[in-house]
Amino acid sequence: MGIESIGTPILWIGFTAFVLAMLALDLGVIHRRAQTVQVVEALLWSAVWILFALLFNVGVYFWFGSERALEFLTGYIVEKSLSVDNLFVFSVLFSSFAVPAALQHRVLLWGIIGALAMRAILIVVGTALLQQFHWLAYVFGAMLVLTGIRLLVQRGSEPHPERNPLFRLFRRIVPSIGDYRGSRFFVVEAGRRYATPLFLVLVAVEATDLVFALDSIPAIFAITADPFIVFTSNVFAMLGLRALYFALADMLWRFHHLKVGLALVLVFVGAKMLAAPVYQVPIAVSLAVTAALIGGSAAASLLRPQPRPPRAREVRGLVHEVLPLARRRA
Repeated sequence: MGIESIGTPILWIGFTAFVLAMLALDLGVIHRRAQTVQVVEALLWSAVWILFALLFNVGVYFWFGSERALEFLTGYIVEKSLSVDNLFVFSVLFSSFAVPAALQHRVLLWGIIGALAMRAILIVVGTALLQQFHWLAYVFGAMLVLTGIRLLVQRGSEPHPERNPLFRLFRRIVPSIGDYRGSRFFVVEAGRRYATPLFLVLVAVEATDLVFALDSIPAIFAITADPFIVFTSNVFAMLGLRALYFALADMLWRFHHLKVGLALVLVFVGAKMLAAPVYQVPIAVSLAVTAALIGGSAAASLLRPQPRPPRAREVRGLVHEVLPLARRRA
């Protein structure tokens, strides 16, 4: 028995064309040159992406009904909430590698393009697996509950994206230099191609997002099995992530309880998948619980503020510790 979907070929083609057009506009016109993204601009773009998502949600409501619209909205809020964890990792990466402010947008843009491609593959694979092996829904549910519990236990620990096995493997294999060369990811010196620190940061971003995607993709399948809604809610959440980072970069530390809310969201959606044979949690209840957990943890952070933590070490730290210097090997 196949999985029902509202996604007709025309809808898939139209939505993909919209995403590619927006990415081309961003990469080729608006941010063609390296520049520092100002907070006002970031807030404006965050509002634009949220507006696009809500307008799409309205379209789903009028064309396919309230149930599908609630599925999209709940999925979007879940994915948007879980993607906030990426922002903390971006902050650590940019600070640790001393990425110039004017180059951070370029890293995030290409990072999100890669993340969209990876998530599309994971959604296709996940949909096919659930269609063939329904019992995998319980495996996904158990994974989400365990992940949420792990986040609760480790919520005070500092993220270390540079320890990601994929990033460490890449750093061992690819020849690299230790200094930035403008916005270039690669340079050629003495007839040999080297990766710049900017490309290594991009690899770290992609490797980290792959880990996050393995948590967030099962979470959205707890809300809906429709691959079109799963994909579109993921895309809208990811497309607005870059602007959200620049809007909140200097105040992320204020939301110190947010990870508790994110962990509880994972536990809730995982428990929902496990309880599905006994009780189907209504979509409206899922939406209300998710909004309450995220909103409550954000409010608790603001009501019980903590001192601003010291900034991470700059280029004299991690860059010179972990990046292999090509000249020393030559």
